[in-house]
Amino acid sequence: QVQLVESGGGSVQPGGSLRLSCKASGSIFNIYGMGWYRQAPGKQRELVALITNGGTTNYADSVKGRFTVSRDNAKNTVSLQMNSLKPEDTADYYCNVKLLPYYRDYWGRGTQVTVSS
Repeated sequence: QVQLVESGGGSVQPGGSLRLSCKASGSIFNIYGMGWYRQAPGKQRELVALITNGGTTNYADSVKGRFTVSRDNAKNTVSLQMNSLKPEDTADYYCNVKLLPYYRDYWGRGTQVTVSS
């Protein structure tokens, strides 16, 4: 089994910053990538940012230039630095890990991010 534990959500005013962190443990072999998805009320879950084992990153267009994803491969952690937050960034954020060979997804329980004045 794979366990993902997130931390760092909360409430912030527009223009503010938050940092999310996630630690993976358990049967985490052959990681393809780790990252973050989010789901706003009434919307589908969407990719926010992903970073592969090789360091390649992929961001949603809506967060490019504002969010930065990083990993510590040795510690199996992934972080998301979120700057210049907007109300439309409000959502539940889920840590994700994709394991080879089938790119199987594992999820954390989610952490809430609220951006409001």
